[in-house]
Amino acid sequence: MIAVVGATASGKTAYSIELAKQIDGEIISADSRLVYKGFNIACAKPTIEEREGIPHYMMDIVEPEEDYSAGLYERDAKKCIEDIISRGKTPIITGGTGLYYRVLLEHYDLPKVEPNYEFRDRAKLEETSELYERLKKLDPASAQRIDSNDKKKIIRALEVMHTTGERMSEVQGQKEAEFDVEWIGVNFPRPELYERINKRVDTMFKNGIIEETEELLNRHGRISNIIYTIGYQEVIGYLDGKFTLEEAKDKLKQNTRNYAKRQLTWFRKNENIKWNHYPEKLNK
Repeated sequence: MIAVVGATASGKTAYSIELAKQIDGEIISADSRLVYKGFNIACAKPTIEEREGIPHYMMDIVEPEEDYSAGLYERDAKKCIEDIISRGKTPIITGGTGLYYRVLLEHYDLPKVEPNYEFRDRAKLEETSELYERLKKLDPASAQRIDSNDKKKIIRALEVMHTTGERMSEVQGQKEAEFDVEWIGVNFPRPELYERINKRVDTMFKNGIIEETEELLNRHGRISNIIYTIGYQEVIGYLDGKFTLEEAKDKLKQNTRNYAKRQLTWFRKNENIKWNHYPEKLNK
């Protein structure tokens, strides 16, 4: 199979669709936001028209209330891979969530710890900064890998310690990689990537990200998967009167640029990725 990776707004979707048309492939999303129904404009989910008839999997599969974990993603995405291969087609994995690639295609083995919903509910009442400070004291190695604003991952790391008495960094393991993967990285020079991000954000507001946010809030309330998602959190700040529309746009652009930097840092740890390279399969 082929994995197409890169930062947000780097053109992974268009690249993967064109590739799928040439090699008779089907696309599996590796994006932790696209699994949620209704997360469309803010998360740049490709429309039916943009998919150009290419089947896409692992999008719109759960409601925003569900805490859809990397472990669930690994289980469900494997079923998609097996189905695609059984029909003689090539799976193309594309998206921006590094952890999804790691659990599905690399050697990373998740800790087998069941969710403790009582612990999670208590932790959600605390400030993210307080939880992160606790994690830094208890498990510095995990804190270094987890973004200080990613409340969901911070809680999960604390939950593993609470349940097992061991640090997340100690119970994570390695496993044999199950699939033969060609890794392709799509990238632009930093100034061009940032310009693409800025244009994408402007397009989001033209296409109705404010209305989408209001609809999600009306339907689901201020649940964590909405208020901590880039795009929605900035619009919510605008709706709450914390900053102006232009400030919301600027904050979204800045937060997306920061996210792109974190994505590239993650992906560059994978030495198998060939950047801006065309797949070997097309050279045969």
